[in-house]
Amino acid sequence: MTLNEDSKRLISLLIKSGYRAYAVGGCVRDSVLKNKVSDIDITTSAKPEETEAVLEKNGIKFFETGLKHGTITAHLNGENYEITTFRSDGEYLDNRHPSSVKFVDSLEDDLSRRDFTINALAYNEEEGIVDLFGGVEDIDNKLIRAVGNPSERFREDALRIMRALRFSAVLGFDIEDETKRAMFENKELLLNVAFERNFVELKKLLLGDFAEQVLINYRDIIAVLIPELKPCFDFPQNSKWHIYDVYTHIVKSLCLSVKKDYIRFALLLHDIAKPDCKTTDEYGFDHFKGHPEKGVEYARVILNRFKVSNDFKCKVLNLIEIHDLHISEKRSSIKKWMRNFGAELVFDYFDIKTADLLAHNLERSMPEIELIKRVRVAAEDILEKGEPYRISDLALDGSDLIGIGFKGSEIKDELDKLIAEVSGSPEINDRERLLKQAAADYKIINTDN
Repeated sequence: MTLNEDSKRLISLLIKSGYRAYAVGGCVRDSVLKNKVSDIDITTSAKPEETEAVLEKNGIKFFETGLKHGTITAHLNGENYEITTFRSDGEYLDNRHPSSVKFVDSLEDDLSRRDFTINALAYNEEEGIVDLFGGVEDIDNKLIRAVGNPSERFREDALRIMRALRFSAVLGFDIEDETKRAMFENKELLLNVAFERNFVELKKLLLGDFAEQVLINYRDIIAVLIPELKPCFDFPQNSKWHIYDVYTHIVKSLCLSVKKDYIRFALLLHDIAKPDCKTTDEYGFDHFKGHPEKGVEYARVILNRFKVSNDFKCKVLNLIEIHDLHISEKRSSIKKWMRNFGAELVFDYFDIKTADLLAHNLERSMPEIELIKRVRVAAEDILEKGEPYRISDLALDGSDLIGIGFKGSEIKDELDKLIAEVSGSPEINDRERLLKQAAADYKIINTDN
């Protein structure tokens, strides 16, 4: 493992002061995997006050960010390094936090409290990698294994169940059999964990390259957090358009989409209301009319449960609402979509619609996939050329219409009419020409009145 100079300095200062110190956890794991190492955490036999004394003596800024748990954060050259005292944890009463923390002198005691063997690794330049629980071998075998008794680890901190799924989805590792069994046995304990914390892990899981196998194989665990998904499991779609049951279609579409968390979350929920909306016609084919609108209702409840940000919630709900719509490749129609929904949402629609269609029967859906490709190109061209599609793009504004005599709702109606005409013929977006058109329209309105 190659440490950066600042982390090497911190470890060296602690060792020279008579303490043991190591880089620990994810940074060591990522180094063994030859992945990019980001945050470097340090564990040490020094008590918090002793760590502070070493840092202060050497002129290094620090913050008491987690003193109760033995954590001091050193600040060097714009980067933060968490330095935590070796510790053992007391009883976990809430399946999330230890009731007490005891500082210890043993690295083994500290590593034995960690979640998985691949994270129970320590390193310094004098000793190399310290691997007391077979973490390197598990990395080589692409295996996620709990440290010690897996049920005890998950009863201590139930969020570890979601962390195991996230590591599996991101790294492509299998989960060791005993660890897997304990995850299913203890899955209901996830309800004792703040939904915000579960949401963080779930988002990372959905973005993993290997999310498909995790979402399929561990669907009963996911359903603890989103029970609304259960009716989708093995729910058939007897349609020429579909080749998968509802849940498998959901997972396939999600994993075929771009890696944006809100798009993948929208796809996780986009067909969640299909079982409620199913009807079967006289020929035996299923239809799911109204499932986007009903899906928005379900999704709002789920997103509120996870306490997501308003921005994230709006994006997901908007995409679910429009995911089943069909767009024309007429330039004026594309501009109307961009005007009504905003350009950003329209491009997100292209992404979610394409992923959705890719998880259909491709013999049926491929023509629309090709259509979406052409529409995206046209939309990009509209933006690149600066063609008008919003009312604000018009060469006149509401004050010009007031000058002509328009009042109240007439102003908005006329602006909508003019932008619709300009969207189809950008060359007429000339102020004098539009003023003449508006004046003529005003005369017609008054004549009709």
